[in-house]
Amino acid sequence: MPLVLLVILPWLGSLVAVMLPSNARNAESTAAGVISLAALVQAALYFPAIARGEVIEQRITWLPTLGLDLVLRMDGLAWLFTMLVLGIGALVVLYARYYMSPADPVPRFFAFLMSFMGAMTGVVLSGNLVQLVLFWELTSIYSFLLIGYWHHRDDARRGARMALLVTGAGGLCLFAGVLMIGHVVGSYELERILSSGNIIREHALYRPILVLVALGALTKSAQFPFLFWLPRAMAAPTPVSAYLHSATMVKLGVFLLARLWVVLSGTDDWFLLVCGAGAASLLFGAFLAMFQTDLKGLLAYSSISHLGLITLLLGMNSPTAAVAAVFHIINHATFKASLFMAAGIVDHESGTRDIRRLSGLIRYMPVTGALAFVASAAMAGVPLLNGFLSKEMFFAATIDLDTSHPVGLVLPVVATVAAMFSVTYALRFSIDVFLGPKATDLPREPHEPVHWMRVPIELLVVLCLLVGTLPATLIGPILDTAARPVVGGELPAYSLALWHGWNLPLAMSLAAMVGGVLLWVLLRRRTRTRDYVPLRWLKPIDGQALFSGVLVLLRLVGSWGTRLAGTRRLQQQLFLIMAVCVLLVSASLQLKLPQGGTRPPLAVSPYFVGMWIIGGLCALGAAWQAKYHRLAALMMMSGAGVVTCLTFLWFSAPDLGLTQLTVEVVTTVLFLLGLRWLPRRIEDMPGQHSTPPLLVRMRRGRDLVLSIGVGCGMALLSWAMMTRPFSQSISPFFLARALPEGGGSNVVNVMLVDFRGYDTMGEITVLSAVALAVYALLRRFRPPRESTRLPSQQRLPPDIVTDLVNPKAAADTALGYMMVPAVLVRLLQPLALVVAVYLLMRGHNQPGGGFIAGLVVSIGFILQYMVAGTQWVESHMKLRPPRWIAYGLLTAIGCGLCAWLFGYPFLTTHTGHLNLPIFGETHLPSAAVFDLGVFAVVVGGTMLILTALSHQSIRRTRRPIAGEDGEAGLPEGDAGHRGTGDDTITSR
Repeated sequence: MPLVLLVILPWLGSLVAVMLPSNARNAESTAAGVISLAALVQAALYFPAIARGEVIEQRITWLPTLGLDLVLRMDGLAWLFTMLVLGIGALVVLYARYYMSPADPVPRFFAFLMSFMGAMTGVVLSGNLVQLVLFWELTSIYSFLLIGYWHHRDDARRGARMALLVTGAGGLCLFAGVLMIGHVVGSYELERILSSGNIIREHALYRPILVLVALGALTKSAQFPFLFWLPRAMAAPTPVSAYLHSATMVKLGVFLLARLWVVLSGTDDWFLLVCGAGAASLLFGAFLAMFQTDLKGLLAYSSISHLGLITLLLGMNSPTAAVAAVFHIINHATFKASLFMAAGIVDHESGTRDIRRLSGLIRYMPVTGALAFVASAAMAGVPLLNGFLSKEMFFAATIDLDTSHPVGLVLPVVATVAAMFSVTYALRFSIDVFLGPKATDLPREPHEPVHWMRVPIELLVVLCLLVGTLPATLIGPILDTAARPVVGGELPAYSLALWHGWNLPLAMSLAAMVGGVLLWVLLRRRTRTRDYVPLRWLKPIDGQALFSGVLVLLRLVGSWGTRLAGTRRLQQQLFLIMAVCVLLVSASLQLKLPQGGTRPPLAVSPYFVGMWIIGGLCALGAAWQAKYHRLAALMMMSGAGVVTCLTFLWFSAPDLGLTQLTVEVVTTVLFLLGLRWLPRRIEDMPGQHSTPPLLVRMRRGRDLVLSIGVGCGMALLSWAMMTRPFSQSISPFFLARALPEGGGSNVVNVMLVDFRGYDTMGEITVLSAVALAVYALLRRFRPPRESTRLPSQQRLPPDIVTDLVNPKAAADTALGYMMVPAVLVRLLQPLALVVAVYLLMRGHNQPGGGFIAGLVVSIGFILQYMVAGTQWVESHMKLRPPRWIAYGLLTAIGCGLCAWLFGYPFLTTHTGHLNLPIFGETHLPSAAVFDLGVFAVVVGGTMLILTALSHQSIRRTRRPIAGEDGEAGLPEGDAGHRGTGDDTITSR
């Protein structure tokens, strides 16, 4: 199985979950579990090759000219994280099947969970840093959706938003650092970067790179000072918390530090920054965990502490410490996932997670209590459990530091104190909850859950025991394989023996356990009271309050800037935009006028000059009439647009001329539909003072000066460019390669669908997003009552309405004086379709293409709306523009992906020549399929925007004005019908 399937399979599981009904919990969980297990088994089969030191790589050509390919790379570290992501993911899927309520939208949950799994797998298997950042940001988005899954709760929405803002901002910092790394190394390939550590460390950009990469890692792993978002993410369902905060989301930061350890470590800057953040998180997280009253809150702060331990180990610049960090990554994932699931069972069966209310649960759920005790002991570092071994390695690493430096004396103390705190909060999780007297006021009578809900905890606890008792046999080969890529070569000497004799690390462990028990005894009486409020004195420095304060400050600054530079007048907004553009261009030219080149000008054509004089007069007339006569202004704007189309034809650009002509038609229709909803211009508002005439003249003079300056500046720039010879023109490249490589003689279209197909893909994606945004915004628009009246010419006489067999046919505005245009337009529709097909089919060799053909079809449809009316058209045709958009995007993307099947880059064109019986030799380029997708997107996007505007006439039910029924020409009771709210706008 290729590596790409390890990334694709979870996404396929997400699609399966979406398609299943909401009440199919068994089918959804089974599908997600089977897919996770299948990927897990395949990843496990890679271990023999990985253990031999091989690096499995798969490359998919994407943008070779930019040095960007999709590279999937699996070494020991990537294999370890892949196993954690898929293995614990499969267990969480099983656990979620019994945890989630039947009332929850379970398809959405499993769709988000599997998509997050796919994004996580993409991060750990990325062999290209830009690709890694892409998947990195996807994990932020899907974690936002998972944390805010119960979006009806305020805490879930706030926690999700905080997590997205913090980790998203860190992702942007990481992207900047990756770009710098690519600049220094000359490549984004991970293989090359891992071998360029000396180059990066000796470069002047090393410190900025280190800071930016560290910001990305520390924000993702909730390390100091960004640790405040993780406890707020506990509003997510417990399966989400168990998955995100044990093996996936928060592990990404330490994964990045481990991945780039061989590149960025070994300097004092690395030691101070990474080690300092880790030590602060280790101590502060453990301290706060002791005082939490919520089980998941306790586990959240303990996760911050243990992630701080891993970060501290990675920051020590010691290969042995790096190996210990990898070991604790494995151990933390096992016992923390089991503890989160145990906390979810307690909440699920008792109705509360409040430690102050929980007591004596071992009597009700003995098996769950025993499992929780073992997992808590592993978290506390009790001997014969996996947490003890990695804690011992941590203590040994802190002792090995140079004691001549103050940090070498402080870190062992910090490690011992943090371990003591971990014992205390582990005892709070286990003894305070499961031992003691029976709880009397729980919301529900607690009991053991179904056995399959406990199975994931049982498996993880067994792993904690086996690793703790048989470390060298069970985990030794895996640790060697995973740690070797981190240190970048030979592994240092280390031991996984259970007994190393009486030494200082063992004494530190004993001191931590004794001190932790004593501290728990001292705090227990206080923390068990019902009115106990934890750490009241820390409220002034609460991270959430600081975060909210920063958001409020940014909002105030934005409001101040809006008041300072913003205005509701469109004229002033345009003036500011154009003025800033003039200033920027003037600064780039250093306030010097552009000079002409040596290329001789062409002879002046009186026809061309006359045409442009007409266009200029049309533009001036449109600007002059736009104040009071909008329709006249629109007609003259169309005249200027026709001149532009003729200019393109004059300069031998028929494709641009056709495109401009169709765009002019669609834009004119758009303006006509929009003008109906604009209010009339009112010179003097009641109660307001009119603008002094002198001020009005000054403002108009200012706008005139700016417009003349912009026009003259553009003319000068055009003259300076067009009078220069283009010795380095790119035109010969496309002219020479369009036919032999692109399979078409129309160079413009071949560029759009082949050479620059990736740009076109982005453009149709933007068009789709814009169309959907306009549609969503217009759904909330309610036109004024008077604007929904039909013009007097379109009102049918009562006798015609009475004679109609189908009263609903009165919605056809083509009856009456519009009958002749209606007949002509309906005859024009099939002709428009034929012309569109002709333009689409000839576009690869002659002027045309999918974009122009799509606009022609849209014009034919929208004319039906204008003449016959929205209700009549949609009762006879079902256009469904969103489906056109979806099918178009899928067709374009599918065409690009098919090139991968033959080993070519994305969107590579192939040309075939077939001898058909009737048509003879037929030229079939694969780009035609891509152009078909462009055609569908243009039709769907254009129609969605235009029909959303035309729907405004039926957006609401207006109350008929007295005496209006007879005038409206509609049957009694239907005179005022204009639709009934949102359901009148359908996907048609």
